[in-house]
Amino acid sequence: MEKLNLDPKRKIRIKGPGDEAIEFRLGEILVAPGRKISLKKDFDPGFTGGYKDKTGAMERVAGNVERMSELQETLYASGTHALLVIFQGMDAAGKDGVIRHVMSGVNPQGCNVTSFKTPSAEELDHDYLWRASKALPGRGMIGIFNRSYYEEVLVVRVHPEFLAKQKLPADTLDGDLWERRFKEIANFEKYLARNGIVVLKFFLNLSRQEQKRRFLSRIDEPAKNWKFSPADSAERAFWNDYQKAFGEMLSRTSTDLAPWFVIPADNKWFARLAVSEAICLSLERLNLKYPKVSKERRAELLKIKKTLEGE
Repeated sequence: MEKLNLDPKRKIRIKGPGDEAIEFRLGEILVAPGRKISLKKDFDPGFTGGYKDKTGAMERVAGNVERMSELQETLYASGTHALLVIFQGMDAAGKDGVIRHVMSGVNPQGCNVTSFKTPSAEELDHDYLWRASKALPGRGMIGIFNRSYYEEVLVVRVHPEFLAKQKLPADTLDGDLWERRFKEIANFEKYLARNGIVVLKFFLNLSRQEQKRRFLSRIDEPAKNWKFSPADSAERAFWNDYQKAFGEMLSRTSTDLAPWFVIPADNKWFARLAVSEAICLSLERLNLKYPKVSKERRAELLKIKKTLEGE
């Protein structure tokens, strides 16, 4: 599997429908492998690369949706690769909205979305990667994880009481459990990549202030009340713990084959633009082609055509 060019100084240019374009360094939205990062210091949730044309950005997203539809068809027809897209982020970061808007043009037959919530009793009877392994996309398919196995080094780390429910043997809890899980996850993703599954990981980076605004909006607008859960507000009290856990997770599990994109999420339009660009570019670099039929098969098709035309 060819490695991406992950030079943090590499310039990225996204051209809009008009003359204006977004230009920034890759390091402003990506965690370079081996880099130890601090979310607060290194990434700005409100970053837009100086671009302010929301309408133009959404036109670009619409164009990317069309591109993605064509690329997905080629992915499905070739049957050699799969794409796994992982979304992580705090509550109200916009994971559902990004999935809904960016993947709107994808054929549902070639795409599966899995939302990972509190593990069931059956899932707790297995290793922590089991439920994710079951949901992996087959060749030719796109799989989307709304949250993922990364919850095992995030929510379980912030709330150690959840670890007790996993019924792990006592000797497996010795040493640095989290460091061991980081290595296990990185090896798991390396295994996937070497078996034709492209792993794209997006952390939607939301500011505390913007989360508060979105929570209040969900309460103030009756039509959005269903989106709000008291548990969301309760988790907000652990904001700093989560930011620390996210920072270490991003630092320890961004690799050459499966890097982490830190997507600025305070502006939904920019998040959707950045994610759609990354997905399209990842599919394009596979350089997939439609399968070629043999001469015998082609001759058979022409014979069938002649029969149909003669009806």
